[in-house]
Amino acid sequence: VQLKNVTKLCNSTTIVTVNGMFPGPTIYAQEGDTVIVKVTNQVSYNITLHWHGVKQQLSCWADGPRFITQCPIQTGQSYTYKFTLTGQRGTLWWHAHIEWLRATVNGAMVIYPKTGVPYPFQFPAEEHVLILGEWWGFNVSKLESTVLASGGGPPLSDAYLINGHPGPTYNCSAQDVWTMPVVKGKTYLMRVINAALNIEHFFAVAKHKITVVAVDAEYTKPYTVSSIVIDPGQTCDLLLTAHRGPSRDYYIGMTPYMSANIAVNTRHSYSILRYHRNSSSSSSSSSSSSFPLAIKPKLPKLNDSAAVFNSMGFIKSLNSQLYPANVPQKVDRNLFFAIELNEEACKRGQTCNGPNHTRFQASINNITFQVPKISLLQAYYNNIKGVYSPDFPDNPPTPFAYTGNSVQNLQSQFGTRVSVLKYNQSVQLILQGTNLTSAENHPIHLHGHNFFVVGYGKGNYPGPSNFNLVDPPSRNTIGVPANGWVAVRFLADNP
Repeated sequence: VQLKNVTKLCNSTTIVTVNGMFPGPTIYAQEGDTVIVKVTNQVSYNITLHWHGVKQQLSCWADGPRFITQCPIQTGQSYTYKFTLTGQRGTLWWHAHIEWLRATVNGAMVIYPKTGVPYPFQFPAEEHVLILGEWWGFNVSKLESTVLASGGGPPLSDAYLINGHPGPTYNCSAQDVWTMPVVKGKTYLMRVINAALNIEHFFAVAKHKITVVAVDAEYTKPYTVSSIVIDPGQTCDLLLTAHRGPSRDYYIGMTPYMSANIAVNTRHSYSILRYHRNSSSSSSSSSSSSFPLAIKPKLPKLNDSAAVFNSMGFIKSLNSQLYPANVPQKVDRNLFFAIELNEEACKRGQTCNGPNHTRFQASINNITFQVPKISLLQAYYNNIKGVYSPDFPDNPPTPFAYTGNSVQNLQSQFGTRVSVLKYNQSVQLILQGTNLTSAENHPIHLHGHNFFVVGYGKGNYPGPSNFNLVDPPSRNTIGVPANGWVAVRFLADNP
C-alpha cells in the first residue's frame, strides 16, 4: 500500500494505491483455490483490505473490516490474508475497509470455474473488467472524518470513472478514456463492478443490448436489457455481442441514480467501444479523429426509481442441477431492520451542517454504530468484556409509519450492539427503507454469506406474500428501494 501522484481534470493529487496501480491489480483464481495476499502498509494511514463477497468459510480473521474482524494494519506493518474460494465463481472485488480509502484502494477478483467446468453461457471471445468509481481531486483519506465532524453530507465527487478514467466530457480528459476493442461478430464478457463510495449507477452501451449472466459471483438465468442499475458493492457479468461495424465508436456510459432530493454530480462518464478497423478504414485503431463523434447510450434519468424498482424483478438464480438455489423454506429467526437517516440535535461546541442546524446520523433500528477500540472478533474470541453488547434489537424499538409523508424525526441511540445468531439457523431479514430526512435507495452488504432476495415492494412491509422461494437471486449486496422494502433469507452457517 503506497502513495502515487495522479493527474486528473487538470489537477494533480496524491492518492493511496496498491502497488502504485489505480484501480489496483486484478486477482485471478479458480473456484476452490486458496488465496494468500501479504499486505505491507507503506503510507501514514492505517489500512485494512476487505475481500468483498468472499464467503470466508471459517476464515473470518481474513475478512478485513477494521475493528470488526481485525485491528488495522499500522504504518510499516504487514498482515497476510488467507482464504479459500468455496462455492463461488464469477466476479467479486476487494477494497480498503477503513474510512474512505476504498475510493482509490480497490481492484477486481475474477474467479473462474474449476478446470473442465464450462460457463453456463456462451464462451466469450474475450473478457474485460470494468470498475466504476468516483473521484475527488483532494485527499480522500481525511474525507470521512471531515464529513462526520461537519454533521452534514459529503461533498460532490468531481467525476465518475470507468477503470480510473473520467472520459472525454470532463475537463482535460479528452485522452483520459478507457477503450474496449471488439471485432464484429464476436461476443465479449464484461465484468462490471460498482466501486463508487456513495452512488448507484445506470450503465449501458450505445446501440448494443447486454445480457446479464451473473451477479455477485452467482450465475443467473440470462436476461437481455438495454441498461442495468448497479449499486455500490455489486458486480454484474454481462455478455455483449459486437453486431455493429467499424464506421463509428460507441460510448459505454454510466450515470448516477439518486432518488432523494440530494445534490450529486450529475455528469455522465464514458469509455469507448471501438470496432477493429482494417488498414483501409483507419491508419490507427487507437485514434478516433478520422471518425464521427461516438454515439451516446440512452441512459435512464437521474431519479428514475421506476426503472430501478422494475429491474429487481428481472434477476433469477440459474437454479440448475449443477447450481441449485437452496432457498431456506422455513424460518428459524425473523429480523426486521429499519434503515434510517436521523437528524441529531446540535449540541454546544458541535458543527451542525445538517438540515435545520442538525447533524446527520445513520442508524439501523435507531442504533448508530460506534466503532470499538478492539475488534469485535478479537473481543469475542478472547472473551474480553465491555467491548460490545449482544443485544441488538430484532425489531425497531419504536415502530412508526416508516414510509409515511409526515414521519417525525427520531433521535438515534449510540452503541456497539451485536445481533447474535445460532449456528445453522435459517434467517429471514426484512430491510425496511424509511422516509426519515429523505427517502433514499440504500445499498446493504452482508459479509460472510450470500442471501436470497425472496421479495421486495413499495411502502411498508405488509407481511410475507408472493415470496419467490424457487429461483430468487443470490447476492451479497442489495439496494433497498427508496420508500420500500426487501426480504432476504440466508443460512447462518459460517461462525
